[in-house]
Amino acid sequence: MINIKAHERRKKLLQILKNSQQAVIGSQLAEELGVSRQVIVQDVALLRAKGEDIVASSQGYFYRDNFGIKTVKTTIASKHDDGPGLRDELMTVVNYGGRIVDVKVEHPIYGELSGNLVISSREDVDNFINSYQQNQTALLSELTDGIHIHTIEAVNEEVLNKIKEELKNKGYLLDEKEIK
Repeated sequence: MINIKAHERRKKLLQILKNSQQAVIGSQLAEELGVSRQVIVQDVALLRAKGEDIVASSQGYFYRDNFGIKTVKTTIASKHDDGPGLRDELMTVVNYGGRIVDVKVEHPIYGELSGNLVISSREDVDNFINSYQQNQTALLSELTDGIHIHTIEAVNEEVLNKIKEELKNKGYLLDEKEIK
């Protein structure tokens, strides 16, 4: 038996995300729908299981199709410290017009671990760094001695090539032979 109230809430949640042109934080959704943040987390999981393309990022939830600008993507392997190198890497990408979609690491037991980032502005970088510092948590790259993989997107190949060139010049980009 389907709980009509929960079904209607998820329908409204999906509508909110589809109508928003920016990420919406879980607590805001919870307040608007009159439930706890944990219920929102569960509802999003159920919607994603049904095939809805909802992305959970450090800025909140968003519906991927809302960002319908055609982009090209690349994957880079990078290494830096978690201090100035972290901020500089992210700022380099956004300053040249790119978006950092995610971060991935290869874990010896679990295989690939990933986190959605969706960082596309200097403000997003600052918010991510502040959240990292305030929560006093570990970055995924700390599991792999600073080595990590990013999916980066931009409006065209030229922008991606400029980003990769600048990251290489700064010593962040790894060559394939450096990855073991």
